[in-house]
Amino acid sequence: MDTKKVHLRAEGDLNTTEERLRWEQRNEHPATKDLLNRDKAVFFHQALSTPCLGVVVSAKGSEITLTDGRTLLDFHGNYIHHAGFAHPAITKAVKEQIDLLSFSTRRYTNEPAIRLAEKLTRLSPSLNRLLFAPGGAEAISMALKIARVVTGRHKTVSLWDSFHGATLDTASVGGEATFRQHIGPLMPGTEHAPPPNPAECPFRCGSTCNSSCADYVEYILEKEGDVSAVVAETIRSSPFIPPKEYWKKVRAACDRHNALLILDEIPHALGRTGRMFTFQHYEIEPDMVVIGKGLGGGLIPFAAVLGRDSFNVKIREHSLGHFTHEKSPVAAAAALALLQVIEEENLLDHVNRMHIAAMQKMREIQMNHPVVSDVRGLGLMLGLELRNPESGEKALDEAERVMYRSMELGLNFKLSMGNIINLTPPMNVTEEELSKAFSIIHQSLLEVS
Repeated sequence: MDTKKVHLRAEGDLNTTEERLRWEQRNEHPATKDLLNRDKAVFFHQALSTPCLGVVVSAKGSEITLTDGRTLLDFHGNYIHHAGFAHPAITKAVKEQIDLLSFSTRRYTNEPAIRLAEKLTRLSPSLNRLLFAPGGAEAISMALKIARVVTGRHKTVSLWDSFHGATLDTASVGGEATFRQHIGPLMPGTEHAPPPNPAECPFRCGSTCNSSCADYVEYILEKEGDVSAVVAETIRSSPFIPPKEYWKKVRAACDRHNALLILDEIPHALGRTGRMFTFQHYEIEPDMVVIGKGLGGGLIPFAAVLGRDSFNVKIREHSLGHFTHEKSPVAAAAALALLQVIEEENLLDHVNRMHIAAMQKMREIQMNHPVVSDVRGLGLMLGLELRNPESGEKALDEAERVMYRSMELGLNFKLSMGNIINLTPPMNVTEEELSKAFSIIHQSLLEVS
């Protein structure tokens, strides 16, 4: 493996490695091979998508079914399957809305969009205005523009290894090389700080984050003097889970230096961590939060930026989110149905119970496999980190082989940072499904070791 390209693996496993080639050679089902070749013939090739792993023909609950007939537990799902794939209540709501009103022409509003906005803005004390967008990157873009208009400044502070989208502006505030390299000048004024990741902390904080990286965020705010906003993921989806003190320090630093705090919760807001907003674990309130992914109920691309009512006066004369499908009644119906499912099925409580079960399973795996250097999770944002037990270096080859073997045994997940098994099951995953998934990981680790 080319260790010089480790930094390109931050957001996911690459399709350019030798292990991927071996995977393709082992899986040559005729129908699958034909469709993958057709896919390769028409789509631009990218390191994180085409050429693809396989071909999905159906998805329901926690599972996906492939053209070769195999069914896999999907503990990736691109973070969209909060209530599982094709939840009957959500699909029913979408079908009914399509028959009633499928699109809302610009300059008009519609009742589903209004109802959804009312529900979302009641979820926190201070985030009581919002804008909708077709996707998370567009919502981040709106948040950046709102920050400029509200503060009169343009600079930002964000974190290395972060992901906020693949558009030029979101890649500029993002911190992953795979989206930033070799594309020319990025947005000016986008400063970066190290993330709260003790395993690779430049401040040598040890095995536990001591929030020195939060102090460095304030150092940048002070030296620059005119930063509009700190933009960061509340927890990194790998996951990196900062201590409570980290966000309390950053919140206070933003207040002292008149910078806004924008939190990106696109992958995990609306319950994946056991709270409706992940920042609620940290007892802070951001000035804006961006949500998406699961907001569309696993069916419709949809996102939103929520912010303070006081911003409304300053942005009144601007057009910050001029999207064709901004107030999509179909997407709003899906989101309303998702919120109802979360409430009626008590999914927040369920997530917290499954978190306890998952952490126990992961700790058992760690005890039995020295290559597993750390396990961590918040709700059902879960990760197992693989490092060489002797050198402490990232176990990149082992992690990739574990991933491909797990897929052969019936479990789909992605790798983050090259060596972290990133698990994000649906919020309504069963304990039996969790047990099956961790049994597969255990077996794969045994075979790889």
